[in-house]
Amino acid sequence: MTTRTLFVRDEGGVFTPANDEIIVSAAKAHLSRRIRKGAAFTSPNVVRDYLAVSLGARECEYFCLALLDARHRLIEFVELFRGTIDGASVHPREVVKLALVRNAAAVVIVHNHPTQIAEPSVADEAITRRLVSALSLIDVRVLDHLIVGGADVLSFAERGLL
Repeated sequence: MTTRTLFVRDEGGVFTPANDEIIVSAAKAHLSRRIRKGAAFTSPNVVRDYLAVSLGARECEYFCLALLDARHRLIEFVELFRGTIDGASVHPREVVKLALVRNAAAVVIVHNHPTQIAEPSVADEAITRRLVSALSLIDVRVLDHLIVGGADVLSFAERGLL
């Protein structure tokens, strides 16, 4: 098996081997440029990569929303609630308020599982139903609910849960 060493140039112009932190930081920066305001959510792989890198290794649960316009272009990606190692309190009122303030036509719900297991819980399914119901009252579509478990990203839409 052949190993490859990546190098980076330091401030003095000297090439040095890159460590894991530098590589992950560069990957996050690259993916963040691809998922920026106005970017269309048309490539599921780019979205999954971005979420896996940005949320996959977090030690507590984060509940996020990707707010989209009528053409499914990103308005903003918001980390709305932060929880503990095994859950986050999600308040539908705050989700609806944010969608209205940002003038979103659609949203993608995202949260991570610090356990690194991307399987939905009963609570995940219940909050998804509540949010779909609440957001439908203001004509905001929920396109998907993605669960990030390490490098794996599960889609409710692909599983037929949405």
